[in-house]
Amino acid sequence: MNKINIYQIAKSSNDEFNKIIEDFIKMSSKYSKVEIYNLFNKKIAKAQTISDIEAKKSYSEVFEPFLNSGYNIALDVLGKKIDSFEFAKLLQSNGTINFFIGGAYGFETEFLQKCDKKISLSELTMAHKIANLVLCEQIFRGLCIINNHPYHK
Repeated sequence: MNKINIYQIAKSSNDEFNKIIEDFIKMSSKYSKVEIYNLFNKKIAKAQTISDIEAKKSYSEVFEPFLNSGYNIALDVLGKKIDSFEFAKLLQSNGTINFFIGGAYGFETEFLQKCDKKISLSELTMAHKIANLVLCEQIFRGLCIINNHPYHK
């Protein structure tokens, strides 16, 4: 069983999105351990008021310590567009898979270069909660594809 981590620049919240996200994580737990880490601090909040460059730097600072622990996938609007079957192949590793959802200003180019893969969930820009929900659904769907579960059909 592999481990899937989702690191995102977001504040923790307890709303309608969380309930659905938790449901997908619970359903995925039969196949993989999925955890979400909301990374937001005062430095990020301040940097976002200064400039996009400062904001991206602050995101990289909190993300970079997690790059050493697995296969790293950044969700980026300019990333590769893949279908659910290609996404499932990304999950077939027995190791740790880390997904990174950037902040409001995206990622620094240098951070993206350190990732193993860059994918796009859509050409649309999504609010973090929606991107997280779509990612969790696709993780569950991908795990179902791998394990021949009928959810995908």
